[in-house]
Amino acid sequence: MAKRDYYEALGISRDASDDDIKKAYRKAAMKHHPDRNLDSKDDGEKFKEIKEAYEVLSDDQKRAAYDRYGHAGVDQSHGAGGGQGFGDFGDAFGGIFDEIFGGRGGGGGGGQRVYRGADLRYNMEISLEEAARGVEKTIRIPVTESCETCNGSGAKPGTQPKTCSTCGGAGQVRIQQGFFSVQQTCPKCHGSGRVVTDPCVTCHGAGRVKKQKTLEVKVPAGIDEGMRLRHGGFGEAGVNGGPAGDLYVEIHIKRHAVFEREGDDLHCEMPISFTTAALGGDIDIPTLDGAASIKIPAETQTGKVFRLRGKGIKNLRSHMTGDLHCHVVVETPVKLTERQRELLREFDVINRSEGDRQNPRAKGWMDKVRDFFAG
Repeated sequence: MAKRDYYEALGISRDASDDDIKKAYRKAAMKHHPDRNLDSKDDGEKFKEIKEAYEVLSDDQKRAAYDRYGHAGVDQSHGAGGGQGFGDFGDAFGGIFDEIFGGRGGGGGGGQRVYRGADLRYNMEISLEEAARGVEKTIRIPVTESCETCNGSGAKPGTQPKTCSTCGGAGQVRIQQGFFSVQQTCPKCHGSGRVVTDPCVTCHGAGRVKKQKTLEVKVPAGIDEGMRLRHGGFGEAGVNGGPAGDLYVEIHIKRHAVFEREGDDLHCEMPISFTTAALGGDIDIPTLDGAASIKIPAETQTGKVFRLRGKGIKNLRSHMTGDLHCHVVVETPVKLTERQRELLREFDVINRSEGDRQNPRAKGWMDKVRDFFAG
């Protein structure tokens, strides 16, 4: 049986953000988790499906491969999807399963809960030339980091946070709901298991402070609009010693004055004069690597496309280079002198004397019009 589309499995659109993917996964997994549907085999299969979908779509490289090649791009038998990404499973839920199904969660001593830091997204705008050749950019991002004054404890140096009296330091309280015994985050210590009575003057008890971080980002050649670069550990600091989140640099390419990009190919309009179109000639056109010459054959019509092989953009993964497609536009002359008008009228008289021989497209079009009205 064919696999269902991963975006459909999670109920999201193909342009869903990382947060949208996580939210959809949390909701679907909560609904279909086997621990909540012990008598349903179908839900076990659904849970495996949405888990597999999340493992692919939450990974930047796997998602790009899936978007381009479908399931074949992340076939587990070829190592693209298997086994990897299971660590993200817990990250997406942030302890939700632990709270509902009685787990204790990760963390340091005394039962205090550890939380992974939030992911960050940075929108980077680059030129088409930079996307084609690759570039290194220096960016500054606002992040929260562990407070150096209190080493992340939130307590004033020389003092220690006290064990929470509500949860006894576990960070959770147990609530009985019918035949379910549900654990929830402690409302007093918010899951930390500790209460700061004498807060640090630098972070005011938060254990984290806001800072500006400088990062060198290497943008690979061939990157395309909307692709993301993942920098592990450059997101927000974790809580209670938890790991930092990741930074996702999302690429946006500026509109180019000459070229339009379509995958690895480039397209441009190439205006030529009436005389060049009729008589032919050589013209120079721009490429990303400099000027190139094209020979225009006589009697070239508007809409003719000339292809320059290998003058497009090198593919990010295959390293094959696309082509440049030049679309001919025959330009009608403007601001004519009287002499030019005189010559064109003379040309028109000669042209009409030849009948339809020199205007085959016009003749064909008029024949179609006559057939239309005759029918």
